[in-house]
Amino acid sequence: MGILNVTPDSFSDGGRYFEAKRAIERAYQLAEEGADIIDVGGESSRPGAEAVSEEEELRRVFPVIREAAGKGGLCVSIDTVKYAVAAKAVEAGAAIVNDISGLQNESRLADLAAESGAGLILMHMRGNPRTMQSLTEYCDLAGEIRSFFERQVQEAQKAGVESGQIVLDPGIGFGKTAQQNLSILSRLERIRLTGYPLLIGVSRKSFIGITTGKETEDRLMGTIGAAVAGIMNGADIVRVHDAAAMRDAAAMADAIRRESLTNGESQ
Repeated sequence: MGILNVTPDSFSDGGRYFEAKRAIERAYQLAEEGADIIDVGGESSRPGAEAVSEEEELRRVFPVIREAAGKGGLCVSIDTVKYAVAAKAVEAGAAIVNDISGLQNESRLADLAAESGAGLILMHMRGNPRTMQSLTEYCDLAGEIRSFFERQVQEAQKAGVESGQIVLDPGIGFGKTAQQNLSILSRLERIRLTGYPLLIGVSRKSFIGITTGKETEDRLMGTIGAAVAGIMNGADIVRVHDAAAMRDAAAMADAIRRESLTNGESQ
């Protein structure tokens, strides 16, 4: 999954693709580089980021989705917590709703997925981007994330969403410390719900900077290392800024993991 932030203030690429023309060009570039899904967002979710209105968020993302998904035929996900934005995005051709609130902001997103048949990504997060980093006390981090998944999957299914439409995201960097992010990546199999793909978003995040000592723009190799570890521990989808660099590393890690699952006991 390639990240496309149509925002002026995202932590890594804020402002770079804020103009629709540049964002559309980047969508096609990400696809050429090997991204199977283009994740388009119009509201920053970095720690402390201010919310934007529905109108402004739509103004940012709608032209990009209409072109990339509607005309270009790319598989596009809309990264939003707002029903109105998601509904317009799906109407314009988005195939997946990526809800970082995991239905905590607007449960109607499940209704939208059920009615449209769109995929639905449910992410674990405490609070919101303005409060989440003050909410990092957990008694059992992996157990709490798993319990959250169980509750939110049940809520989605009550709305009519099929199991095959749902992807789960433990929310690396959302209401977690650097150490907790490392713990999640090493315990994905404990977090996983059987039958539901896991997505991880580690790209250029601060826990990589803390571990490697590198600034945001120099975290590519750290990102690849974290993503490969995630894949080997059970991640099915990785959300990254650098699709070209990640594609082969992800393919190799996935192939080794599948070989291990298929033939590991006979070697």
